[in-house]
Amino acid sequence: MAPLNSLSKEYPLIDSNFQTFCASHAIYSVEDFLLHDLDALFASAANHSNSERLKQGIHQLLLIVDALHPPVLNGLQLIEDAKRNKHVFSTGCEGIDALLGGGLRVGQLTELVGPSSSGKTQVCLMSSSTVAKNKCSVIYLDTGNSFSPQRIAYFVGQSSDYVSVNQNILDRIICYPVFDVYQMFDLLHQLKINLRSQVFIDVNICT
Repeated sequence: MAPLNSLSKEYPLIDSNFQTFCASHAIYSVEDFLLHDLDALFASAANHSNSERLKQGIHQLLLIVDALHPPVLNGLQLIEDAKRNKHVFSTGCEGIDALLGGGLRVGQLTELVGPSSSGKTQVCLMSSSTVAKNKCSVIYLDTGNSFSPQRIAYFVGQSSDYVSVNQNILDRIICYPVFDVYQMFDLLHQLKINLRSQVFIDVNICT
């Protein structure tokens, strides 16, 4: 975590006097501060002539910590927060959506496990088509050479002339063939860079 001397410009209470006080307690960073006994720190501050300012500095550090970390929530509060704030994307299958608690959740990795020919690829294709149909973009990492535009067209319920009829939907699905783990890592790294530079907007990764 940040050293205390890096906070002084933004937070005037964390001045050289406060840093000297903290140093006398072996506190040189926010992490050191969190590991220290706060009651003992306040008691020590009370013995100084500038005790009020030192106490204000301690409170300032507490506010900084609170701002950096979300509040602790119990299980019920976490469920309610997930219902209110976590966006989900339908897979296109009501049964699977029900098992996933509504669908594919933003910020979470969903893994499908099963034997060969059990329908894993079909679920990925269906999910991709459903997300694209709802005017979002999809990056499909094809590790088995199994991506099928025809199946995408089928899932959105359009005609077999998928090139012309479903052009807009297909344009929102970007498929990358990936044949080894090194290529996978390289691609994920590049996607991370692209997302940070906002090359892709509203992109949802589906593997």
